[in-house]
Amino acid sequence: MDIPKSMVEGTIEAVDVMVFIFVLGGMIGVINRTGAFNSGLMSLANRTKGNEFLIVFSVSVLMVLGGTTCGIEEEAVAFYPILVPIFLALGYDAIVCVGAIFLASSMGTAFSTINPFSVVIASNAAGIPFTEGIGFRAIGLVLGATCVIAYLYWYCKKVKADPSFSYTYEDREEFRQRYMKNFDPNIVPEFTVRRKLVLLLFCIAFPIMIWGVMAGGWWFPQMAASFLTITIIIMFISGLSEKAIVESFTEGASELVGVSLIIGLARGVNLVLEQGMISDTILDYMSNLVSGMPGSVFILGQLVVFIFLGLIVPSSSGLAVLSMPIMAPLADAVGIPRDIVVSAYNWGQYAMLFLAPTGLVLVTLQMLHIPFNKWVKFVMPMIGCLLLIGSILLVIQVSMYSV
Repeated sequence: MDIPKSMVEGTIEAVDVMVFIFVLGGMIGVINRTGAFNSGLMSLANRTKGNEFLIVFSVSVLMVLGGTTCGIEEEAVAFYPILVPIFLALGYDAIVCVGAIFLASSMGTAFSTINPFSVVIASNAAGIPFTEGIGFRAIGLVLGATCVIAYLYWYCKKVKADPSFSYTYEDREEFRQRYMKNFDPNIVPEFTVRRKLVLLLFCIAFPIMIWGVMAGGWWFPQMAASFLTITIIIMFISGLSEKAIVESFTEGASELVGVSLIIGLARGVNLVLEQGMISDTILDYMSNLVSGMPGSVFILGQLVVFIFLGLIVPSSSGLAVLSMPIMAPLADAVGIPRDIVVSAYNWGQYAMLFLAPTGLVLVTLQMLHIPFNKWVKFVMPMIGCLLLIGSILLVIQVSMYSV
């Protein structure tokens, strides 16, 4: 009974994190119901005629920001039916759509700054504020986003000039028949003042959260309360009925039940490791192993470890809660700050999640009927960029603290 009991106790201990995740999911669900995201994107697409790449650029930037702030991944699936017809109408292919949504959001999530599902939870599990190391993660975000946008620009330009260059050229007609038959580019949902205000409130929610953590001593309960307050304000502005608000909030929160349960159960596993002295044994062995090891060698080794762990545990929050209580204290033995290990965790895991069959990528490719080998050909340069940027930033951080 001890192990099942620990699972329950772990869930109870993680309830503040779980409630925060439910509130965030509910807020996103309400915003989706208002149509603010969809109308904003369609309005932007209608304004970019003659400068087609601007819509790809805009979507990519929005997805990068969504990834780094709130880990938007599964939520982005809703944009494919909207954007694939638009991108095909602009003369691009389905891979451009996956690149602008999945690749961009994943790169943003890889270089998370305030993402509650990765660096916030990982920092919490490591026993440090998530604002530690945020500067280097922001630098990585800018570099990673630049790589993605430049790569998409190169690919879009090639496809526009020569459609046969498309990695999915042989499936081009099938894509057009599937996604263009009911698409009318002249029908644009109205981007009303209400919807603009809803998006504005969504955007300011995250700076408020950062201010609260850095200046107000906030943690998960206060962050959840701030998001709930924003959601209530959106409720009054949107004009939706109480029933629609409750339904959309519940639907949004329910989509993150799996994430929340993983966090609680992973905390339960940690309790078993702690109470059985298993984690102490592992830490003692690993501390002796890395003692005296150069910091740069240690942190690059951690990066490699997290790459493989990303295949086994594709959940960023689950891996954070499972691994940080063991991995983070090892940084103390080498004499480097724990936030560097948090960065290694995020960058290593997401290098794998671009390809991992256990992650979201296969769902996305199946939805759009894109062969996996075509995706691998397209995404490998970006994985190389992510690992190169991450490795350089990790070594620089270690060298700063080794002086």
